[in-house]
Amino acid sequence: PTPIIVSQGFFMSQNLLILGGTSEATQLSKLIALAKIKATLSFAGRVERTKPQPIPKRVGGFGGAEGLRDYLINNNITHVIDATHPFAEQISWNTFKACSELRIPFAALTRPPWLEEPGDNWKYVDSVKQAADALTNYAPTTVFLAIGRIQVSEFEIAQQHKYILRLVDPYEGILPLKITHTIISRGPFEVDDDIKLMVDNKVNIIICKNSGGAGAVSKLLAGRRLKLPVIMVNRPKLPKRKTFHAAAEIMDWLEH
Repeated sequence: PTPIIVSQGFFMSQNLLILGGTSEATQLSKLIALAKIKATLSFAGRVERTKPQPIPKRVGGFGGAEGLRDYLINNNITHVIDATHPFAEQISWNTFKACSELRIPFAALTRPPWLEEPGDNWKYVDSVKQAADALTNYAPTTVFLAIGRIQVSEFEIAQQHKYILRLVDPYEGILPLKITHTIISRGPFEVDDDIKLMVDNKVNIIICKNSGGAGAVSKLLAGRRLKLPVIMVNRPKLPKRKTFHAAAEIMDWLEH
């Protein structure tokens, strides 16, 4: 198809697709609404209770890179902002492929990763599966499992442990883990509350993805205070693209 030609610097000519699901996407949407820029905020649909948004939203996948490409053409999208979760690997690669092919300007809005600090005791792994594999060698203990609900089944291989699960939405179906305590809650969370949660449940180890940001860092600060070991899942390899860490930076990029 003929590449989409973008008139840079004029908000009135822009029609954005924001790939969301993060607090950063919500912050950007508020600025976009204030600037009266035409935009759509897209959710993958993995979280059932999406927050109200100041711009139109859509929910559901696109059907891979080809489906996203068709959506961009059919809806005359001029810019794409990938503000998905740092572990939403597939949609980030699909965005890279579709936007590169159509020559549509695109950028990422993402939070910096967490960094280990004095007092931390982190063991790094490259996948949730590797985190589960590591647990098979532990004697029975209590694990604070903060990886979301999609990959919980990876831990079926380490059934000797009790798992404390904190989820935004209830787990669909029967949990594949034998001993669990599930907490349905949405961040941001407070450090003192997480300390109490971990003490009351006798948590001995934390497993989480390196999502970054302030909304969920409390578990790591609590773990540091309690001197708990952490199995930290590294971020996946993502495509090279313009990357920003603040919504205001995206607005500058759109203007210039």
